Amino acid sequence: MPDHLPDNHAADQASSSHPRISVIGIGEDGLAGLGAGGRAALENADLIAGGARHLTFLDADPALAGKERFAWGTPFAESLEELLARRAAEPALRIAILASGDPFWHGAGGSLMQHLPIDALTIHPAPATFSLACARLGWRLEECVTLGLHARQIRLMRPQLHHGARLIVLVRDGAAITEAAALLRETGCGTSRLTLLERLGGPHERIRSLHADETLPDDIATPVALAITVEAGPDAALIPRAPGLPDDCFANDGQLTKREIRALTLSALAPRPGELLWDIGAGAGSVAIEWCLAHPHNRAIGIEARPDRLDRAVQNALALGVPHVDFRAGRAPDALAGLAPPDAIFIGGGASREGVIDAALAALKPGGRLVINAVTLETEALLIDLHARLGGDLTRIAISRVTPVGEMRGWRAAMPVTQWCYRR
Repeated sequence: MPDHLPDNHAADQASSSHPRISVIGIGEDGLAGLGAGGRAALENADLIAGGARHLTFLDADPALAGKERFAWGTPFAESLEELLARRAAEPALRIAILASGDPFWHGAGGSLMQHLPIDALTIHPAPATFSLACARLGWRLEECVTLGLHARQIRLMRPQLHHGARLIVLVRDGAAITEAAALLRETGCGTSRLTLLERLGGPHERIRSLHADETLPDDIATPVALAITVEAGPDAALIPRAPGLPDDCFANDGQLTKREIRALTLSALAPRPGELLWDIGAGAGSVAIEWCLAHPHNRAIGIEARPDRLDRAVQNALALGVPHVDFRAGRAPDALAGLAPPDAIFIGGGASREGVIDAALAALKPGGRLVINAVTLETEALLIDLHARLGGDLTRIAISRVTPVGEMRGWRAAMPVTQWCYRR
């Protein structure tokens, strides 16, 4: 077995005593679109699993219509566990699973890999919706942003909205397309071109185009994908790629890591794809939000004691397209107990509270980064002592802005920030 497979695959030591599970990608053209391998797997199966829509394709062939079926329920994970329990109880059972298009793009293949080694499966992929969409539109797939949002929030699109961008988005239904069009109008991209791609690859395929600020049809059929060519107006509220979003991107009561300080803080935290941040004393949530904007696989847990600030941080994350930021009510260090170990920690508030810094240092993974910002003399003294004992980088950041002075202008200094950055 390849040595790069996840450890949990070793758990199914009896997989060699079972027939392989066949996972068969199927499109809207049904059985007619299957290759010889997928067709043979269905004919040889004792049990065929899949969504209710896919299972109805079997009715078109007398050789398959009478086979035992297993329809996925909700939640899918429970149905999959039930199917695997049946397999364990009946070692000779030959199972075929029908899945949309490519089973390893938001499909059953990825879920099965959490339970079984790859050599327990035989995969027969079909073209994914993204390939079909590009074939209809003449787009280069490698130049498109592809998003599977049929079971996720539409606002995850927002970080991808840039002038000229091409997006292909798998959505749940017509209501989700209405949400997507509303988001485009809200962000100043109302003239963006939408292409509705309904039932691609089947006899009922339909393709329609319009602009996001036009009235959408009320008869959108599923399954449906949405192709978007983004047209951003001159005042469009697009999200820059560099850290340090404008302060007015975040609703706040003044408890906000300001733009310039935030940019330097994120640089010190050095987000990498797939990493987890603890944001202690999250305030408006700006650091946790920008951490997750740095890469779609990044995760953040924000700890905030005040309910009003917590609610505001949640709304900021939703508005900026990273609703998966996990904001939690609590006060460090108690609120840190039981959390997943972080790759980086930012303490923007509460560093002087007893036990907070010790808990952060103890939780940090090897190679992890801890960044603490101080504006008070008392917290600054703590950072000076930490630097003397543990090393790291100690920096004083002073920012001044031009403000009116009578009829003229002058520099007004903001409160200086002392920043300690430590790598374990």
